[in-house]
Amino acid sequence: MAKAKTVYACQACGHKETKWLGRCPDCGGWNTLVEEVVEREDKRPAWGAGGGGGKPVRLADVSSEREDRHLTNIAELDRVLGGGVVPGSLVLLGGDPGIGKSTLLLCALDRLAQDGPALYVTGEESLRQTRMRADRLGVTSEGLHLLAETDADKVLAAAELMKPQALAVDSIQTLFLPELGSAPGSISQVREVAGRLMAFAKRTETPTFIVGHVTKDGAIAGPRVLEHMVDTVLYFEGDKGHPFRVLRAHKNRFGSTNEIGVFEMKNAGLAEVKDPSSLFLSERPKDAAGSAVTASLSGTRPLLVEVQALVAPTGYGTARRTTMGVDHNRVALLAAVLEKKEGVDLIGCDLFVNVAGGIELDEPSADLAIVAALVSSVRDRPIDPQTVAFGEVGLAGEIRAVAQVEPRLSEAAKMGFKRAILPAASARRVESPPLELVPVDSVAQALEKLFD
Repeated sequence: MAKAKTVYACQACGHKETKWLGRCPDCGGWNTLVEEVVEREDKRPAWGAGGGGGKPVRLADVSSEREDRHLTNIAELDRVLGGGVVPGSLVLLGGDPGIGKSTLLLCALDRLAQDGPALYVTGEESLRQTRMRADRLGVTSEGLHLLAETDADKVLAAAELMKPQALAVDSIQTLFLPELGSAPGSISQVREVAGRLMAFAKRTETPTFIVGHVTKDGAIAGPRVLEHMVDTVLYFEGDKGHPFRVLRAHKNRFGSTNEIGVFEMKNAGLAEVKDPSSLFLSERPKDAAGSAVTASLSGTRPLLVEVQALVAPTGYGTARRTTMGVDHNRVALLAAVLEKKEGVDLIGCDLFVNVAGGIELDEPSADLAIVAALVSSVRDRPIDPQTVAFGEVGLAGEIRAVAQVEPRLSEAAKMGFKRAILPAASARRVESPPLELVPVDSVAQALEKLFD
């Protein structure tokens, strides 16, 4: 009998070496090489995308009829997926431990099981533990089936027999294939199991969800190829000490990656937040300096969020720039514009900028609100609580136009705001403003309108 061959595979990037090394020569990770047993080097994966029968097909011969999506009836999840889950799609859901990934999937399969059987595979809990969680969440669908199994062959065999409307695997790192000599969660196991699940999803048109663990850096554990193989990559974000959860698509072959879904963690599980603006502004302090409201846009959804700033004299030699929810470099740039163009002394001060509610602002329209909050804190003068501000700030101190102004203004008017400070170029495009518009061309003009 031939001696089994072993290789050392990097658990971060998949690079293989014939001997152990302390540092991966490909990705540079330390102590990431783990010994794995391989049967032969030329072994090909026993999976493929399917659907073509191995024969080339003319593009014109492929049906162009749009397939109906399966609605989970969880509006926030359907929004992020692009209007529902596509038949035959493979969706990867990642997030920190305890953030609510399993809760969200169990509720989604409960809704999908209304139209036919759905299979929830758990490799981390027993059936009794899953039932206890289902009772707490109010999951009662007769069509939802549970399977506690870690053998991927048995999972696929059960799915082939049941032919479910939807399949969920929690988690991909717990499944293994017996013919592979490596441990569950290793590079080869994750890649091969995910490949077989993908082949099953494409061949049977079964929408399949897989949960992926994350590393301490926040990336999904396992090889990067896992994210390339799936159709959609969703991340569940949020602080475990904070009730809000944000579902964001980092990749979506069937929809936009700009949409977000907002949930609130309660005793009975996750609850949808259909009006996140009111929730994010519900605890806004009254007559407090350093607080400004901006109208942001995530995909097609306008959001009103509070930007808070605190400017304090530094007690050290070098002033600090600490940010949460906004780009650190962007805040440093805006502080430099205020110092150079408006004469606001920030060199000897620590700057702290935070977006309330755990939301991350990644579009430049929040620049004007950040500038307003900083100056409000420096001058210790509160901003009119019925004023919303948005606009991009350039290095010359100009206020540049932003896209989709009407939805932002409509959301602000709905929330009771009476005045909007916005770029003059954007204000000229608004035909019937729902609130008072204050167009500005520069930072100096905006500050004059805010603090006159």
